[in-house]
Amino acid sequence: MKQLIIHIPDKKYVFFVELIKNLGFVKIQSERKLYPEQEVMLDELNESLHLVEKHTKGEIKLKSAEELLDEL
Repeated sequence: MKQLIIHIPDKKYVFFVELIKNLGFVKIQSERKLYPEQEVMLDELNESLHLVEKHTKGEIKLKSAEELLDEL
């Protein structure tokens, strides 16, 4: 048996899993379940990384640490 690793965009994941479940020859290895707090943390981390990517491309300007501390 061969294994295949596929990276799927989050918004297409559910659709893709349902699609391949209907193929009789595909075996899906169950995923490890996350606690709700872990899911929130991962979502926030992904959003932060997305903002950093936009910043490095020059699409947005992020606040400096000094600006964040001034808000406190």
